[in-house]
Amino acid sequence: RDSRRGQLVLSGLILGSAVAILDGSVVNVALRSIGSDLGASLAQLQWVVNGYLLALASLVLVGGALGDRLGRRRVYLVGVWWFMLASVACAVAQSPGQLIGLRVLQGVGAALLTPGALALIQSAFRAQDRAAAIGTWAGVSGVAAAVGPLLGGWLVDHASWRWIFAINVPLCLAAIALVRRAPESRDAAATGRFDVPGAVLTVVALGAATFALTATTEASTTVLVVAWAVAALAVVAWIAVERRTASPLVPPSLFSSRVFSAANAMTVLVYGALGGVSLFTVLQLQAAGWGALEAGLSGLPITVALLLFSSRAAALSARIGPRIPMTVGPLLCAVGALLLLLVEGGATWPRVLPGMVVFSLGLALLVSPLTAAVLAAAPGRYAGAASGVNNAVARAGSLLAVAALPALVGLSGDDYLDLDAMTSGFRGAMLWCAGLLALGGVVSWFGLARQEPR
Repeated sequence: RDSRRGQLVLSGLILGSAVAILDGSVVNVALRSIGSDLGASLAQLQWVVNGYLLALASLVLVGGALGDRLGRRRVYLVGVWWFMLASVACAVAQSPGQLIGLRVLQGVGAALLTPGALALIQSAFRAQDRAAAIGTWAGVSGVAAAVGPLLGGWLVDHASWRWIFAINVPLCLAAIALVRRAPESRDAAATGRFDVPGAVLTVVALGAATFALTATTEASTTVLVVAWAVAALAVVAWIAVERRTASPLVPPSLFSSRVFSAANAMTVLVYGALGGVSLFTVLQLQAAGWGALEAGLSGLPITVALLLFSSRAAALSARIGPRIPMTVGPLLCAVGALLLLLVEGGATWPRVLPGMVVFSLGLALLVSPLTAAVLAAAPGRYAGAASGVNNAVARAGSLLAVAALPALVGLSGDDYLDLDAMTSGFRGAMLWCAGLLALGGVVSWFGLARQEPR
């Protein structure tokens, strides 16, 4: 990790991951501008977010498995190139439908590169440096999710929402140049036919569930019942396929680890809440009259907390085990979500900052221990698959939360432009998010085995 080559490779992996993460958050602050420019409804804006998340969540397992088979560096670089070209296309979209379709393609690129970063760290760095490298990667990459609204706000206010996609080009080119220095690695034991049925069923299950949640207030009861039935059948079929195939997309043996299963259950809850808090806070502040840049600045505490404390949280987890950080972190985030209810009384900085600061501290405490716990619980040969599973459940959590929350709190159409309607929806969303976060803390406490200090 201290060698020049190691630092350059780690920088490239951080940069590539950060671009993919940034695009998952930067779009939120631009949604109001996109909606006004392209004439999009709230449901269409949900799909601008969810199209990306759907492709990422459903194909990230494929990305991890392809990296294990074909070479982790190779697949990572293909993903970065794909992501960059799709970003250029998003920047010139002329209608909501075009942008949604191009966001799906952008998510495919993100699915190829996202699991490769952790897998490359796991395979390229020596054992004693991996925890620190993962901590650095998680902290700096996590900052991208917080910097996204800030950067997006500045671009929307001073240029155009189209620049939130165009800016990816130089960042991707830099990541490509740096990651080319990484040693290639693959799972030599990965043989047999690729699990295409498992990949297809993953897309069908998540796609049908996302459609059903997003269209709850608009589609007929018959359509919704069919969508949920398709999702349920796809899940059942997926489980059967993964158990029977010789080379499954997700090796069932991974879930024999209690730590791996509990960490992923906590991930879907916490990242679902994170997606909800990020989306609704920005929309609420803009409905209250804040500019895009000012609304983006509300995420600055997350940036600061992740920069200052992610490595320390990784070191703490290595010393005492992940159970306490992964329990206290979500509970702190839940308190932060409840404190954000102060915003409904008036969108002023003294009302925004308490909730964002507490939420940020909780997030910084849990991110690095979560990532390290997932990878440590999986055999080395399944590094790509383990990373893919954790990324998939994280994106699926955000995807399903963004799809479901507007309907759950009574928002539809152009309600995001109306302060009274948005305030009522914001309150309900924060209560839902606080509940998910608290449940995530409970899952960690009871699901993670006790570990004695080293």
